[in-house]
Amino acid sequence: MAKATRKQALGRGLSALLKDPDNDIKSAEDKNADKLVGHIVELEMSSIEVNPFQPRTSFNEESLKELASSIRELGVIQPITVRKLDFNKYQLVSGERRYRASKLVGLETIPAYIRIANDQESLEMALVENIQRQDLDPIEIALSYQRLLDEINLTQEQLSERIGKNRSTIANYLRLLKLDPIIQTGMRDGFLSMGHGRALINIDDTQKQLDIYEKILQKSLSVRETEQLVRDLNNGDKSKSATARKTSVPKTYKKGIKEFSEYLGTKVDVKVTKKGSGKLTIPFSSEEDFERIKKLIQGEE
Repeated sequence: MAKATRKQALGRGLSALLKDPDNDIKSAEDKNADKLVGHIVELEMSSIEVNPFQPRTSFNEESLKELASSIRELGVIQPITVRKLDFNKYQLVSGERRYRASKLVGLETIPAYIRIANDQESLEMALVENIQRQDLDPIEIALSYQRLLDEINLTQEQLSERIGKNRSTIANYLRLLKLDPIIQTGMRDGFLSMGHGRALINIDDTQKQLDIYEKILQKSLSVRETEQLVRDLNNGDKSKSATARKTSVPKTYKKGIKEFSEYLGTKVDVKVTKKGSGKLTIPFSSEEDFERIKKLIQGEE
């Protein structure tokens, strides 16, 4: 615990500024705000509340214990970021894992950067900083991107500039949200990677997505094996569709189709339903070709 206490000696002088209710700093224009905002300050754990805008919705307990062990030995190396709500009251913007792990250790104070922001700015800061600094799973990242687009009203181009990611990367994450919720849960639980998810997106049929998801789990398929399985499935579907088209015309029509094609000088296509009704398609290459075919049908040539 001694090492952790030594680390937390940072910002003690600045902390004194926060104990004076008559000179409470509420905005960046207030006296001494420049000494506080943007600096590392030692804050009491009891004065900090968690951020309701936090994009991370689950925390691995084993991982938290490992971080707590590190904090016990070395202290909080990377300060958390908070926004000031009221006198001696703050809200987390980023660093909830460090905050939770510090509580496990029993620390009474924690180093923090203080920012002054409204709720919308806080949401944006929380989402952007968590995307950049936290080990979020692909679905959490995708949800954070979607919230920035919907709640902060950013375009994908603006989002790309804010987080330093290509638009194509953002689009790939957002596409994951189209996967079946069961598959999304599997990604959040670490059963399959973003690469697996990107491969499954190429399957339109939800049930077929789930069938391959089960195979991934049962056979521990790699991303490459999953991609090949999806290609085989899609190629099989195309092959079946092509075969169905080829066999859709009964043999009794084939002679007539050939005669039509020879007479009209263009390849005629015929489709026939099981009930015997159908459609005759006569292609033409130009206005002149259309007039030529019309005269043949009308018997003018």
